[in-house]
Amino acid sequence: MSHFAKAQWLGFLKAVLKEYRVVIPDVVAAELRNGSTQHRHLESVLEAEWIETVPLESPTELLIYAEYERLMVGPDGRNIGECGALALAETLPNAVAVVDDRVAVKAARDRSVTVRRTLNLLCDAIRSGLLTVPLVSALADDLLQGQYRLPFQPGEFADWCTREGILLE
Repeated sequence: MSHFAKAQWLGFLKAVLKEYRVVIPDVVAAELRNGSTQHRHLESVLEAEWIETVPLESPTELLIYAEYERLMVGPDGRNIGECGALALAETLPNAVAVVDDRVAVKAARDRSVTVRRTLNLLCDAIRSGLLTVPLVSALADDLLQGQYRLPFQPGEFADWCTREGILLE
């Protein structure tokens, strides 16, 4: 979400997720608050009324969080937010974790947590007619300028969809 906020596309993410309850764990909210002193765009995620912050507080949630932390967090402290998102997805009924980090996706799948990548959600939105290929291509290009990692270079979204056999109609 922070990359979408930086690229000023948070509203499009809201449109894609409009049918869902969108929650972030308190550890993600803390990361956003800490980062917002240097990166003002992060405040828009925290201020979005459609994004709910949920504390990790039950013993089960904290235990699962600690298990993910052991698997995914190194000395640099990366992936703390992903650990929280996966712990919530594992404990909330019918939850889906939206994570893009390769290590987090593998950890989720190893524990049978339903996980979706952001790019998959955007492609679903194209197939449902909510978004268009040119719009998602522009969004992807903006995300790539902000250090977001995608499996293609700027201007290559449509070609990537063709190579991957993604139905664009």
